[in-house]
Amino acid sequence: MKLSRKEIKLLLKNWNTAWEKHDLDKVLALFHEDIFFENWTGAYIKGIKALRKAWEPWFLNHGDFRFMEEETFIDEPHQKVLYRWVLEWPSMETGFEDKPEIRKGVDVIHFQDGRIINKLTYSKTTIEIDNKRWPLHL
Repeated sequence: MKLSRKEIKLLLKNWNTAWEKHDLDKVLALFHEDIFFENWTGAYIKGIKALRKAWEPWFLNHGDFRFMEEETFIDEPHQKVLYRWVLEWPSMETGFEDKPEIRKGVDVIHFQDGRIINKLTYSKTTIEIDNKRWPLHL
């Protein structure tokens, strides 16, 4: 099943709403059972159950996070999306704990059977805290 451009836009709207509400169940409902997710550190997870296990603590411990869409490119024929985002959250960086942090990145998203099958996340190597740029510590 291929998604139309309109259906991809609707799925992404639902994606944004689920993230805004910090609703892990609704976020995961948009993923394929065989999801391959790679985060900004290069660590990866295969399968929806493993993704839930990895994300549950993050959703519980980072309730003040907020993703904002900056720009989205949709490739309907190939069922792919390039999604540029900004993350605002309490920093976990040493010396900046709980200060407001801004992180910018891109998700490369592939769809299969109407769901997200691959989500590859890339992040800038700097973060913004107190209106200054700092190197990201991993």
